[in-house]
Amino acid sequence: MSSETHLNREVLTTLQEVMDDQFPVLINTFLTDSEERIRQLQRALAAQDSDTVWRQAHSFKGSCNNLGAERLADLCQEMESRGRASDIDGLEQQLVSVQEEFAKLKVTLNSFAG
Repeated sequence: MSSETHLNREVLTTLQEVMDDQFPVLINTFLTDSEERIRQLQRALAAQDSDTVWRQAHSFKGSCNNLGAERLADLCQEMESRGRASDIDGLEQQLVSVQEEFAKLKVTLNSFAG
């Protein structure tokens, strides 16, 4: 899978132009925030807290869309939908997919911002 499938470069390039020298701050904030959201999702799934699952997934999805991380946003959308429906049994595998996609995205973003 190429980095193009992980990240909409057009969205990221526009952000880079608008943010100028604050762009690395944006990337670092996104990465730090994303790691915390993943931890929150892990805790919520462990506690069988579907309300927190959908709320965290919804917020994470929005951040991903804003940055052009479309595949990660799609994965979060699935978690959000299942959380809203209180159907979180077995959702741990979806979280693993989120974590794997985030790891790939993190490498791409670090190289793009560098």
